[in-house]
Amino acid sequence: MQSDLAYIKEQLCLLEEKMLNEAEKKRALINSLHLDQVDSAKNLIHYLVLRNQDIRELQDLLHIHGLSSMASSESHVHRQLQAINERLGKTYGEQELDVCTYAFSKLKIGEKSRLLFGPKTEANVPSVMVTFDSGFADDYAMIKSLLQNGMNVARINCAHDDEATWAKMINKIKKACHQTGLECKIYMDLAGPKIRTKLLEKGKEKGKVKVKEGQLIWLAEDDKGFEADDIVISPNEPGILPMIKKGDRVYIDDGVIRCLVEKVKKDRVGIRVTRVSSEKGQIKAEKGINFPDTVLDIPSLTEFDKSCLPFISENADIIGYSFVKSPEDIRALRTELKQLNDHCLPLIIKIETPEAVKNLPSLLLEGMKEQAFGLMIARGDLAVEIGFERMGEIQEEILWICEAAHIPVVWATQVLENLHKSGMATRSEITDAGHAALAECVMINKGEYTIEVMETLKDIVQRASAHRIKKRFTFRPLKIAERFLKL
Repeated sequence: MQSDLAYIKEQLCLLEEKMLNEAEKKRALINSLHLDQVDSAKNLIHYLVLRNQDIRELQDLLHIHGLSSMASSESHVHRQLQAINERLGKTYGEQELDVCTYAFSKLKIGEKSRLLFGPKTEANVPSVMVTFDSGFADDYAMIKSLLQNGMNVARINCAHDDEATWAKMINKIKKACHQTGLECKIYMDLAGPKIRTKLLEKGKEKGKVKVKEGQLIWLAEDDKGFEADDIVISPNEPGILPMIKKGDRVYIDDGVIRCLVEKVKKDRVGIRVTRVSSEKGQIKAEKGINFPDTVLDIPSLTEFDKSCLPFISENADIIGYSFVKSPEDIRALRTELKQLNDHCLPLIIKIETPEAVKNLPSLLLEGMKEQAFGLMIARGDLAVEIGFERMGEIQEEILWICEAAHIPVVWATQVLENLHKSGMATRSEITDAGHAALAECVMINKGEYTIEVMETLKDIVQRASAHRIKKRFTFRPLKIAERFLKL
């Protein structure tokens, strides 16, 4: 019977061979990337090969024999495997050893984070991105206070306000930076396709309408052929209705209202309300609509986004890209930016659709054609699209894969949300905020208690980051890795 150590050696040899072969197959792709990203891309490929296997039995044996189980080796996976082999007696030539060591990868992700978010005052605390409210445009004292309390990045959402307001915000940020000697990057978020509720009949004047479970309501692009008492909602984005199929789910207001498509007609879609998760039971105007079962063939880069690009290119340090689904989306934005400026702004793609999750490795590799590139886990829309019960799993997978690629991650949506709105945090959101220590940057939304949120977040992540390296994960195969390696 084969001994444990002989089995371990055999399995590690097979894994290493697969890693090297796959990297060789992807050599042309890897060499097309920015020079600073090449070693990171190789490590990403090696990691995806590892995560395309079920190595849980091997991990247990490694652990039993006092060897690394590779459970914390995302950032340097091949070199970690080589280190285990060396402990088992294998000798490598100097040229065979992977340059991507633990120290190398830590340095790499630190450099990339500084390129995106600027310098940090405390090594173990993520950078902090603060979403600007319209009122900040006339509140210099608030902006200065945010800067002095640890804001590294100011987020301006181009879905709101206008260029005049954005300019006032930016001028006050620069003034505060000059007066305090502190740095702050300006991040401008493209709006993307605005799939939001627009009430066409009942509730149109008040901007809200009551609904109840079991009720049939309608999706349509206009109010032709409807009665005044009909509840008719426009998704505010032309061309969506023909893509919807009977049986598709429709979520309104971050999943508060759940519907199923029951009737599909030429100019309208009837949806049956199956759940209302709020006491008021209202659909309000300008609330998000999600179609998790529907393949929406609409461009991620809208005409409105394109109209914002000259201002963004002139004034921002980083650009955020909403509803990215494929590498072609990134190429489309890059083409537009290069028409405005030879030097492309650093890009942060927002992962908020099932397509983006499926295409994650390809999206990262496309983004890595530039030196500075990051990713935001936009947990609001993503949770609705993939299902709330899967959110914990998926956000971990995204973090692992980005760490393998040495890509900085922004942890976003509802961080300490209750504290931000009411002044008191819930127990569950304290736990959630602890996970923010796994990311390189944390985004805070708008609210009344921004300074308190920043102070609490700092305290939580300082404690959590001290324990992060003690986590041990077991590696079952990841669908994301399987899909990419079949390409």
